Amino acid sequence: MSIYDASVYQRGFGTFPLIGEKLSQAVHVALDVGYRAFDTAQWYGNEGVLGSALSEARVLRHDILVTTKVHPENMDDSRFLPSVERSLRDLRADVIDVLLLHWPPGDGPVEPSLELLQEAHRRGYARHIGVSNYTTAMMRRAKAFLDVPLAVNQVEFHPLLDQRKLLGASLETGIPLSSYCSLARGEIFKYPVLSEIGDRHAKSAAQVALRWILQKGVAVNAMSTRPANMQANFDVVDFSLTPDEMLQIDGLTVANYRISNADVVPYAPTWD
Repeated sequence: MSIYDASVYQRGFGTFPLIGEKLSQAVHVALDVGYRAFDTAQWYGNEGVLGSALSEARVLRHDILVTTKVHPENMDDSRFLPSVERSLRDLRADVIDVLLLHWPPGDGPVEPSLELLQEAHRRGYARHIGVSNYTTAMMRRAKAFLDVPLAVNQVEFHPLLDQRKLLGASLETGIPLSSYCSLARGEIFKYPVLSEIGDRHAKSAAQVALRWILQKGVAVNAMSTRPANMQANFDVVDFSLTPDEMLQIDGLTVANYRISNADVVPYAPTWD
């Protein structure tokens, strides 16, 4: 059973690049909208603000799913567990709901950092563990190596990037996918087909793109500071795309538009 089986956790609120009061205000609005899943990372520098905002919320903490990620620079024996302990303090949590490795170790072996992740789970620091930006080959190696099942591989996933291989690896390994850059940082709005499909359902292009992701079986993380957009990004479960509409959107993946590559993030692996 996946943590994302609950519909409310399939629609997460991404916190990057928000910090300070801007993040605090956004979290309170997101909670009022209905979000119960929040995504952060050590790298974002905002775990403390998120933890403080959630501690002030009227929503019970055990109803909220918080995902955070270990910075690549903390993935060694001396830094890993202390960094997770710091995340626990910053998030004001007794346990991290979902703890991920933010990036794989380049093109080197994945096992050492996976063992550290598993040790954090053994110590009760994390309820679930997962990875981010793992390739298909890395997913298979992780599946073979770990004693604890991975809850998720969080990856760039949107209608402009062909991720069929990753979807196949997800089915093969049983490791669910979760998306970031779900709207390709606004690039999707250049493609009229999304608006045309949206008109049939009284939905926006953004809502159509998010619905397409969900119907692929992938959880969504979306960020906005505008209440109307936050509400719209959440309201994507009251309609369905037809098989023909899904195929039309599938056709956009030929753009092969990838945001997270080595030119942008030095930790990015060689994608397979």
